[in-house]
Amino acid sequence: MSDKKTIIELKHLGKEFQGAKSNVRALRDINLEIQEGEIFGIIGLSGAGKSTLVRCMNYLEEPTEGAVIFDGKELGKLSDKELREARRSIGMIFQQFNLLSQRNILRNISFPLEIAGVPKKDALKRAKELLEVVGLGDKAKAFPAQLSGGQKQRVAIARALAANPKVLLCDEATSALDPNTTKSILDLLREINQKFGITIIIITHEMKVVESVCHRVAIIDQSQIAECGLVEEVFSNPKSQIGRHFILGDSLKEISFDTKSFYRIIFDGLEATEPVIGKMALACGFPVNIAYASTKRIGDKAFGQMVIQVPANVEDRQKVIRFLETEKIPYEEVEGNEF
Repeated sequence: MSDKKTIIELKHLGKEFQGAKSNVRALRDINLEIQEGEIFGIIGLSGAGKSTLVRCMNYLEEPTEGAVIFDGKELGKLSDKELREARRSIGMIFQQFNLLSQRNILRNISFPLEIAGVPKKDALKRAKELLEVVGLGDKAKAFPAQLSGGQKQRVAIARALAANPKVLLCDEATSALDPNTTKSILDLLREINQKFGITIIIITHEMKVVESVCHRVAIIDQSQIAECGLVEEVFSNPKSQIGRHFILGDSLKEISFDTKSFYRIIFDGLEATEPVIGKMALACGFPVNIAYASTKRIGDKAFGQMVIQVPANVEDRQKVIRFLETEKIPYEEVEGNEF
């Protein structure tokens, strides 16, 4: 996506909060470029700084140092009026839907347009259009209490789109939803991205969300960017310990690493696990123990991954390595202390 225009750029961004005894560093030297029209994921553990980061992007939180450049304009140098205008181009949805309980769904969606001075008739017309976009055309007169969690989030998405933003920020927008509803919301976000070309930034602690819908991802750890790249590249070859944790951590909790060595291998997910292992066993002359195996879809491509036990014998281990390299199967050694 290098031919695309940069819509948000963060330069040496830092943020400190004043504590009772000392300042707390929430972000440290963050550098990111997010391109127009992409779905960009930011993933991190609780307390890593990801929600602070997304709030700095639209200046809900003012950075302590560094710059936020949105659509060619440095937000920190804008007047209050100019900043308000810039924010209209940045929609935002949250884990808590923040709907107005006394307003019906149609008037919840029209609300930000009314505040911006759009005539009521035009605001309601736009709200009706957006209800159709999010698949709730029959819920215009319903109230928030009458909707499910997934429906409430669809209303929140419609409201965030009301002012025709260039960017949509999603802060843990699926965290309160069940898996099926999460999938439907992610499918909707993908559809909105493809239909309207809106840049979408997704903040999450779940790797499956990133794998499902994002083009690129930044992994944030201890207030810093640990790594950043195309989702399939980060999945295939994570360069940081926190990256390996997100990709494999929960899967390997039951494996004893004390006296054994393991390799993680990546292969075309359209192939079955058995032929890969069968070919390896034939080529090496001994059976291979599988500690973990899975297949998942990242974007429009299927990936398979396995963690296999590596023979203690040096000669046998070399046979495994030669097979993997001959077959051009990416591999890396994994250790228990990485998870």
